[in-house]
Parts: sequence; structure tokens; C-alpha cells
Amino acid sequence: MMNTLTISMLTASVFLSAPVLSDSLPLYIDHQHSDLADHWRTSLTDFTQLSEPNTTDFTIRTSPEKSNTAWEELPDTSPLYRNPYRVSLFSPQHGEDSARLWSQTKSIAAYGVGVAGVLALMPESITNWEKGGDDLFSKWVDNVSSGPTWDRDDWAINYLGHPYFGGVYYQAARKSGYRQWDSFIYSAMMSTFYWEYGIEAFAEVPSIQDLFVTPILGWVYGEWAYNKEQEIRLTGGTVWGSKSLGNVSLFLLDPVDSLGNGVNHIAGREIVRAGTGFVGVQNVNTPNGVSERQFRFEVQYSLDATPGSSRTRKSYHSQNSEDPVTYSIVGVSAGASYVEPSDYWELDPGAGVSFTVGLHFSPAFSGHLTYTRASLNDRETHQSVTYESYSANGLYYFNTDSKLRPFVTAGFGESLKNEDTKTKQFQLNAGAGLHYALHPNWALQAEWRHAGRPSAKASENIATGRLVYRFGKGEI
Repeated sequence: MMNTLTISMLTASVFLSAPVLSDSLPLYIDHQHSDLADHWRTSLTDFTQLSEPNTTDFTIRTSPEKSNTAWEELPDTSPLYRNPYRVSLFSPQHGEDSARLWSQTKSIAAYGVGVAGVLALMPESITNWEKGGDDLFSKWVDNVSSGPTWDRDDWAINYLGHPYFGGVYYQAARKSGYRQWDSFIYSAMMSTFYWEYGIEAFAEVPSIQDLFVTPILGWVYGEWAYNKEQEIRLTGGTVWGSKSLGNVSLFLLDPVDSLGNGVNHIAGREIVRAGTGFVGVQNVNTPNGVSERQFRFEVQYSLDATPGSSRTRKSYHSQNSEDPVTYSIVGVSAGASYVEPSDYWELDPGAGVSFTVGLHFSPAFSGHLTYTRASLNDRETHQSVTYESYSANGLYYFNTDSKLRPFVTAGFGESLKNEDTKTKQFQLNAGAGLHYALHPNWALQAEWRHAGRPSAKASENIATGRLVYRFGKGEI
């Protein structure tokens, strides 16, 4: 029995439905869209064999050659499951569009100069960007050699602005066909070398929390924005029935891609490889009671395209991801700590708060940025003094098949008093604790860490209880 695959082309969308998919399916194309049929014949020639009984009916037999599409749609992704943290960012092997990503990277570099200009005009009390003084290169050298440090930027910039732009970097790779892990690595590289140690280093010392928060929380936001854009395009580009709201939303979700399209339109040719498409999949009940799986291929046509520009957007994406590494490995936590600082600080012990952000690479291993803050009594002045400790830590868990998992931890970081970087002291730390899984997304942790400075005998202890949350599906 021959299975059929019907196509209906409406403006920029293609709907396909079939009870069962096979390697050989007849396709029927509306006579009114013969020009689109010609495009499909042209675009498929390099990786399919076509036979045409008439002008509106032809059969596609797929070949094993890979087209430039989302990696999730490829038949053999088994190497990714054997080595899920393998990075293919520099050697794409699964249909990724490296040319598009390079074009987007150059665009980000250009737009970033404009963003830096806006920040330079903002009050120094918000950005902490120092103005005036030495020449730019000397200032960059001084800032890079002095950092990184814990910055005091406005919370909205650190924990809203930086994750947002981390998500923008992330989408440049994700919409070029790269999987989540490679897109995260790209975001981490851009936020580190292009921004923290690049443009921003001309104005301030690189920030410790920005190095972690930008790519990690940017991963969470970027994947959400990536899928939200697909949802909006499935509704015809509208939000709450409004095309204007849809256009604004699409711009905010991915300004780099939107600006790229604008640059191409103004220039009259394709300067930036911009745009995207995707594949949506849903089950639909037919009148005869048979459930069909409906595929929607969104193909963005530039009907007013000028000579030399692409007639379609080049990348395709699937909402159904079987990625072995997803943003579900991202975790955050908040808790309470009891801090016993070393005698070096001349502070009494006391209670504080603790926060972490990190990646749970497997049930046996995770890595985190940990920040602890407490208001402690100064033994000499008897006034309340701010004590801070931050560190990068690795955790190794035992008994991973159980909900209750003992773990050991080790790392390095710094502590300081009264937010004065001149007082900061480098420390190594080690400790142990218990992790109890309440739910795939939620867990409780109790931890004790001992920290000390290699060049001194002084040491301190921090005991913490925290609630851990993992995004997405959590631990599965």
C-alpha cells in the first residue's frame, strides 16, 4: 500500500500529513503555486531523486546525503549519545550551517559596538563603567590583568541583561542548526572573549558572575526564546491576534536576526545570512477516526527580495528535540548559611544567605558558582560588617541510583570584607554534604565547606542548607 503525503502551500507555510511516513511518498502541489513547486524541485535536486508523472505530482526518494537542517531531524545521531558533551562547534558534522553562524558572529561584533556606546552614555552609577583617564588600550590592559572580580553592577544588568544577551548569542548558533550544548559553548565563548575580555574590558574589570551567569542562564532564556519564536510563527507571526505585537516580540526574541534582515533590506542585497525556518509536528484526528501526524514546514519567502538576496531562509528546526544534553542540566539554588570566618577578619560567626548557579553534567558530577553573604559583627568596632565569599566548586556524588546521595566538593575562590576588593583573599576549599532528590526538578542539599589560604594558617568554615531547582525536565 502506497502512503500519500499531501501538501498545501499557504503564503509562507507548508502543511504535510500522512498516516505513516516512508522513503517514497507522492506529493501533490496546488496548480496556483507552480512557481513554488519549481523552487522545491530546485532546492531538493542536490539531495533527492525526483520523478514527475505530471506538473503537479512527483515522488521524492531521499538519499543518505545530509541537508542543512536541524541536527535533531537527522537519522543517525548515535555518536552524540555515546559522547554527549563532544563539541562540534568548530567541526560541524550534522548539517550545521557554519557559514550562517560566522555571518551572525560578525553581525554581533558590529552591533556590540553600538551597545557599548549606549552603555557608555548611561550613568556610571548604573554601569560602573569608568570614564576618562588613560587611553583605551592601557585601560584594557589594566582591567584584564586585574580581573576577574565580583562586580557591583545594578542587579537588572547582571541578572536580567546579561542572561538576555547570553540568549541572543545562544540563538545565533541554535538557529544555525547547532544543538543545545554547542550553542551553549558558543554563548560562553562570545560572552567571555568578545564581551567580558573584549568590549567591556575597555571600561571595567571582567566580572566573575557575568562569566557564569551570562551563558548559563542565557542557555535557559535562549532555548525558551528559540521555541517561543517558532510558536509565534506557527500563528502567522501574531501575538494575541496582533501582527504588530508579533513583529515586536520576534524582534525582542532575536534582535540579531531581525537586524540582519533589516540590513539586507536596506542594502538591497544579502550582507548578513539571516532568517530561519522550522518544522512543527502535531497529531491530528481525521473525520474517519484515523490519527494523522501533521508536519508544518515554515519557509520564509522574501517576496520583495532584491537581486542577490536569498529567496528563502536557509535553516530548518524541529520543536521535538531528542538532544542528549539540554538546558535541563542547568540548576540554581538558594539557602541559608552559618559562617565562621577566620580570625584574620576579626569578625564574629553569624548567619547569612547563599546562592548557586551551575550545571549538573550527570547524576555523579556537577559544577557551580557559589556566593555567600553575611552581616557579621566586627569585634573591634562592634558594628555590622558585610562578609562575602564566592567560589567555583565541583561536586562528586555517590550512590547516584538513590534519592539520598552523599557528595564531596572542592574548589577555589575569594573572600572579602565590606565589598572592598583591596581586602580580598584567595582561598581553596573542600567539604562534604548530602543531596536529597524531592522531584526531578527539586532537591535539598546540606553542605559543610572548609576554606583556607595556601600562604597562611587562617581558615574558615561555612555550613549551608539549600533548595535546588533544575530547569526544564530536570533530572530524568
